[in-house]
Amino acid sequence: MPQRHLVRPILLSIVAALITIGLKVGAYWLTGSVGLLSEAAESGINLLTALAAGFSLWYAALPVDRSHTYGHTKIEYFSSGLEGVLILVAAAGIAVYAIHRLLVPETLQALQIGVLLAAAAGLVNLLVGRLVLRAGRAHQSIVLEAEGHHLMTDVWTTAGVLLGLSLVWLSGKITGRQLLWIDPLMALLIACNITWTGASLVWRSFNGLMDHALPAAEQAIVRQAIEAQLGPEMTYHALRTRQAGSQRFADCHLLVPGRLTVREAHDVAEQIEQAVRLVLPNMEMTVHIEPIEAEAAWRDSAVLRVEAEETGRQGDKETGRQGDREAN
Repeated sequence: MPQRHLVRPILLSIVAALITIGLKVGAYWLTGSVGLLSEAAESGINLLTALAAGFSLWYAALPVDRSHTYGHTKIEYFSSGLEGVLILVAAAGIAVYAIHRLLVPETLQALQIGVLLAAAAGLVNLLVGRLVLRAGRAHQSIVLEAEGHHLMTDVWTTAGVLLGLSLVWLSGKITGRQLLWIDPLMALLIACNITWTGASLVWRSFNGLMDHALPAAEQAIVRQAIEAQLGPEMTYHALRTRQAGSQRFADCHLLVPGRLTVREAHDVAEQIEQAVRLVLPNMEMTVHIEPIEAEAAWRDSAVLRVEAEETGRQGDKETGRQGDREAN
């Protein structure tokens, strides 16, 4: 079963989605606003994605088994990607209906009550979205972060709809004629906004499923932890990193003098693994030991070419900076 601190935010999201669906559907029924209809559709997507997130958290918490020796945490990327795709579908539907309303405008009714209902829905999403985002960042859960971002996006779109409806209402009061094009225009802006959010989630999930390396800053932390444990005549290379949900993985080759005993080399490897786990929580570090004198140890990984290219680029930068200093 998933941990309670991950389940509670998802349950809050489900409750918030049910409440906001009711409020926004009621507001649309009273006003006929396409902007509010788009809001109700997005809250429906919120409910579906919250349910998918709950399932993915349950599945990710399953223990390692023979078929999934690295665990089940990668499903979090699938859940996040599914949420992104659903957001894009909702954005397309909103855009189509908004364009129809631009071409065939309809008078809006009971705008004051509609605005109040939509504002209440926005407040619910604001409170729950901040709680879910905070939990996602605290526990490094891509599922909770995706859900929190989606809820906060809904808050901004609600604010846009409220602004549009207020302008329509004011135009009717001042001129006696509602500026009906404002409502579908706001709906189109909402569609553009949530399209960006959906595309970002899909891209992030794609990177995760493709075993994208950890950010450069985190890789630097790993390298510093490794280098602090190296003894005389020792080095390392072929560092690889990846992340699956909240779990990080890294491995490298440790090159040690061949005269060391198995126990001595293992002790160094154990110190490295513990040092890395200390600086980066949820990190599973694996160290492969090789004799530094063996020629094969220097050409046994495809990552070595990447490291050599990176070292060459850094060397070129240092040479360039040295040349600038000499020129000055």
